[in-house]
Amino acid sequence: QVQLMESGGGSVQAGGSLKLSCDSSTYMFTRCSMGWYRQFPGKEREVVATISAFGPITYADSVKGRFTISYDDGKKTLDLQMSSLESEDTAVYYCAAEWGLECNNRYWGQGTSVTVAS
Repeated sequence: QVQLMESGGGSVQAGGSLKLSCDSSTYMFTRCSMGWYRQFPGKEREVVATISAFGPITYADSVKGRFTISYDDGKKTLDLQMSSLESEDTAVYYCAAEWGLECNNRYWGQGTSVTVAS
């Protein structure tokens, strides 16, 4: 059974940094993509950044230049380094991992809350 476990959320002042990590040791990241998503209160979950097993990385326009996604193959963790945080980044952040023949299903973590105080 695949389990994803996020950590690293918390509160930070605007302009500060946080690093989120997702323990994905039960997931075989050999194909498909993994990613970070976030959800604002009352809104749909949205993609923040994704990384393919083959390398390509994508970012939402709102976080380009501020956030960096990476995968540590040794630790089997998916990380999201967040810098220059803004109050608009306040959300619950979720780790996700695709699965299925066409990579059109996702496993989800339980989420970690990030609060940025202005």
